[in-house]
Amino acid sequence: AVILLTELIRENFRNSKLKQCFLPALGELLYLMAREEEKGEHPREGWAVPSAAYTVLMRCLREGEDRIVNHLAAKIIENVCTTRACQAQGFITGEIGPVLWYLFTHSTVDSLKITAVSALCRITRSSPGVFQSVIEKVGLTAVLNSLANGICKIQQCMLTMFSAMLSSGIHPQRLIQEKDFVTTFFRLLESPSTFIRAKAFLVLLQVLIHNREMLLLSCQARLVMYIERDSRKTTPGKEQQGGSEYLSKCLDLLIYHIVQELPGILGDILSALRNVSGRKHPSTAQAKQLKMCLPMMPVVLHLVTSQVFRAQIVTKEFLFSYGTLLEFIRSIDSGETNLDRAIGQAASEELIKTALLTFEAVTEHPSLLTVHHLTVEDCILPPLVSLVHSQNVEWRLFSLRLLSETTSLLLSHEAVAEERGESLNFSSKLLSLIREMLLPQYEHILMAPDPVPLYALKLLVALTEHSPAFVRWFYLVFVLFSQGHQDSILGNTMQTLIALLNNIVANKSTNMMLLFKEGLAHHLCNLLTEAVALYLDADDKSSTKPASALLLSLLDILQCVLVYTTNVVRQTLQAQKSGTGGDTEAAEDLLRVNEPLTDLISLLIQLLPSEDTEIFVSASQCLSLLVQLYGGNSQESMSLESMDSFAQVLKSKKDARQLKLLLRIVKRLVS
Repeated sequence: AVILLTELIRENFRNSKLKQCFLPALGELLYLMAREEEKGEHPREGWAVPSAAYTVLMRCLREGEDRIVNHLAAKIIENVCTTRACQAQGFITGEIGPVLWYLFTHSTVDSLKITAVSALCRITRSSPGVFQSVIEKVGLTAVLNSLANGICKIQQCMLTMFSAMLSSGIHPQRLIQEKDFVTTFFRLLESPSTFIRAKAFLVLLQVLIHNREMLLLSCQARLVMYIERDSRKTTPGKEQQGGSEYLSKCLDLLIYHIVQELPGILGDILSALRNVSGRKHPSTAQAKQLKMCLPMMPVVLHLVTSQVFRAQIVTKEFLFSYGTLLEFIRSIDSGETNLDRAIGQAASEELIKTALLTFEAVTEHPSLLTVHHLTVEDCILPPLVSLVHSQNVEWRLFSLRLLSETTSLLLSHEAVAEERGESLNFSSKLLSLIREMLLPQYEHILMAPDPVPLYALKLLVALTEHSPAFVRWFYLVFVLFSQGHQDSILGNTMQTLIALLNNIVANKSTNMMLLFKEGLAHHLCNLLTEAVALYLDADDKSSTKPASALLLSLLDILQCVLVYTTNVVRQTLQAQKSGTGGDTEAAEDLLRVNEPLTDLISLLIQLLPSEDTEIFVSASQCLSLLVQLYGGNSQESMSLESMDSFAQVLKSKKDARQLKLLLRIVKRLVS
């Protein structure tokens, strides 16, 4: 039948109407033979297709032929080549690719365009070299331009052919190094079609498999953003659900490959830096290696900042390698290693900045640090401490901020673990490192321009909360007072300073007399005067809340100071009554040095009518302690304004204990 139909078509080749009648029958027979051959159920030697049939069909595809005949011939090839049977192999010739491409590009009918490119796609699946021959004949630009065609089916076929050719490994090497080639597929990631985006991801996967360096260009072209967007996208509808499932599988393949590539990228960077470590003048070969490997560092940053990749790449091994990288960064920053001659100063600084930004991205997700806390402590924090001493102000600030945030996080994690009965014991080395390498230089750090003191103070707050041993460095607080720090009392630096002061005075091991000799009472008066003024002048709740929190912290400090003073005086009086002596002179010196605190009596009275219960309680307790120690020495304590405040609060309070406390304060003031 096939031979008969072939002969009829050949004999009547000039008669288009007859060809239109015979070609569908020939196509059906060829497809039936191919399908049965593929199934292997009824293998028959007589099913071999004569070469004349292939020749006739090729002639039907050529230029000048009737478009319906072109379409029928292309459809036969498309159908037969959906199978893997030997009948399909007969269409794989040197001219089939260019002929179908010509038909695709020169047809004005969309259905014929789709059939031609679909037939070419089916053939490429069996023989990727066919598509390569098309690229070599018409040029890559012409092939890529066809992707701009808005017909989804055509774009799918083109992407499938590119993916098949790249995965076969027969592509020209220049193809995967061509930036325009790669960026073309990023435009398709904006397609509304799930299948188009999925196939574009597959093509990019094949590019990255054959050329790792293209990962940098891909990240710069927002590949990570596209992956994140489609990873979280859920589309309703049965047809779209199928597309989403296919897209998900394509993304999984791409994500897995990128995750597997990262250790190699980081390893190449470390290898390049290791080869020049300690050298001032890298060799030509070393400089070439640096120029090839170091520009890949932003890839690490892109992946660490991605929610899709972060959890998969930030492992113990990654943090260990990152710690090694920081050691090289320290060597570069200190001048032990000089990369300026090899890659230039700008590239060297960019490497340091990117490395620090990478760890900053990790610190924004505490669970990653706490899970690998031992690796962070052993490998990352030591070089980070060294970078705090950098001569570069930007690196010094960056490193100090990262060190402060990481230390606070690890110490608080240990405190929580201890509350649960877990014993981590990972902080001893960290604390020793800070004590020996950082704190001796802290006075110089605190005197640096803002915002360096802020992060230095945050680190001290975390240390004093965790370990009483660090309270002995209290004098560092007064470094900022002594240089007259100009930050607003509601500024971050002053608020952190107050938090640190609170930790110090609340610690039982603190030598309070040394604090008093440093002028604690004077500084506390100034801070409270400013804080009370801010609190009383606040017009709205948004400004009242921060002023209120600050005021409560300062009142807590004042109460600690007054409780300590009261206890010393009480113990001295009790010793005198019992006849055991007592250091009267020390108690008198303590009262004398804290006498400036009496200036706060009138301010505390103004706080009594406050609607904030916490402020009333703190202010009344501090006022009670002050008047017990010093009486009504302040002339303003019984002014008309103070009397109005007492009258107002006595009218508003109903609690008997609070009223008794207030009346005792008034009695002490007037006695």
